[in-house]
Amino acid sequence: LIPTTSMAESKHDPNTATLSSHVLDTSMGTPGRKLPMTLYALEKSEYKKLGSYVTNGDGRVKGFPTLGAGIYKIVFDTDSYYGAMNKECFYPQCSVVFRTKLGEHYHVPLLISPFGYTTYRGS
Repeated sequence: LIPTTSMAESKHDPNTATLSSHVLDTSMGTPGRKLPMTLYALEKSEYKKLGSYVTNGDGRVKGFPTLGAGIYKIVFDTDSYYGAMNKECFYPQCSVVFRTKLGEHYHVPLLISPFGYTTYRGS
């Protein structure tokens, strides 16, 4: 039998979007462990808090809620993360705003250092 959809397509509910995140500290070459973050949804020109999370030992967050189509924001609390190591950082928060559509998975990785950050759409 030849499947008509790919494995990636078949595991996603077409009525929702799913989300994961991963933080890597490029200044130390390690996962961004115990980094607090907050997820927001844009509703009627205002961001509504959906939940707060903390990265695990691998720098990952799982357990985000399923999402609808829309605009979302994750605010990564880098000040708390670096403060716990007695390090100063230039960016106390990193806000990543992204758009979702139904039936897809979104992975939002963040690469951080005390003086810079970058992100991209992962898989």
